[in-house]
Amino acid sequence: MAEPAPLLQTPLHAEHVTLGARMVPFAGYDMPVQYPTGILTEHTWTREHAGLFDVSHMGQAFLVAEDKSHETVARALEALIPADVLNLKPNQQRYSQLLADDGGILDDLMVTRVGAPGHEGRLYLVVNASMKEADYAHIQARLPDGVSLDRKDDLALMALQGPSAEAVLGKLAPETAGLPFMMSTDVRIGDSQCHVSRSGYTGEDGYEISCRAEDAAKLWNRLLADPEVKPIGLGARDSLRLEAGLCLYGHDIDTTTSPIEAGLIWSIQKRRREEGGFPGAGRIQREIKEGPARVRVGIRPEGRAPAREGAIITTPEGREVGIVTSGGFGPTVNGPVAMGYVSKDLSALGTDLHLVVRGKPLPAKVAAMPFAPHRYKR
Repeated sequence: MAEPAPLLQTPLHAEHVTLGARMVPFAGYDMPVQYPTGILTEHTWTREHAGLFDVSHMGQAFLVAEDKSHETVARALEALIPADVLNLKPNQQRYSQLLADDGGILDDLMVTRVGAPGHEGRLYLVVNASMKEADYAHIQARLPDGVSLDRKDDLALMALQGPSAEAVLGKLAPETAGLPFMMSTDVRIGDSQCHVSRSGYTGEDGYEISCRAEDAAKLWNRLLADPEVKPIGLGARDSLRLEAGLCLYGHDIDTTTSPIEAGLIWSIQKRRREEGGFPGAGRIQREIKEGPARVRVGIRPEGRAPAREGAIITTPEGREVGIVTSGGFGPTVNGPVAMGYVSKDLSALGTDLHLVVRGKPLPAKVAAMPFAPHRYKR
């Protein structure tokens, strides 16, 4: 039997080990799942102060138009994703999905129009770690002449999330304090050149900070020197995004789900909904018009027992109607929360469902998402 490939390490690996993190394999990397204080403490700290996450395993790349035209590079990407890239302002960021020909989701990603003078005709992409090789191959194979993909494996990425994030980063780079949600800027922090966006994956206000791999440890420790900041692992990252009602690729969205079924219609701007021109446009436009057969919903189980991914969703009479795609205990809401897909007729808020946990049906109700309110800086 072939030996499994050795785990990759992010530029911050040694820092996690020094901090006593419990390391686990994740998307081919050796990653911190938690630090000694534990997931619950890390989750609460991020909601109340500022958590620092290593997300350097994510894929960072640039799409580059030879003619330095934004229209050229935007149209190349619009042939692959349903977001309006053409009308992005310089330094503006958007969330979207790479789509298969049938409208299924190959991955989700963040797209930013590079705004730095002299760098026109460039889009900055961030894709999921588990999918980056497949994503890069998919994109590269479908680019027109004159547009190329420049992957940046020499960059690190960290996220500073929580109500204290603005004050913390503002001390090191004052221009980041006024940055609106889903906008970005290039700043110098000490001797590190960084690209900072006002975004994240926790539902909290915060930033994602890209820098050169060789500068990552210094910047990480500089941020951790602030008493408002603590390191946060994958465990709390997952419970935070679940409470925020955010999709995890390979779980809540995959090649079997469309953006409309997943409740992501907000990420497809009006022009693209009407014009189409992206993979699976026929299906997606039909689902917008007629409604999809099934939809992703929030679910609140009664009692304290969480329903994990894979739990069967039934009607109170026992008819199987779906599956839990993400589930666990929500520390902020002090109870179990879950997401899953059910048929459209069972998706109304308050609908009674059962979740089968260890063979036992537990009562639950369809609930509004996010479970914990978003606190983005609008």
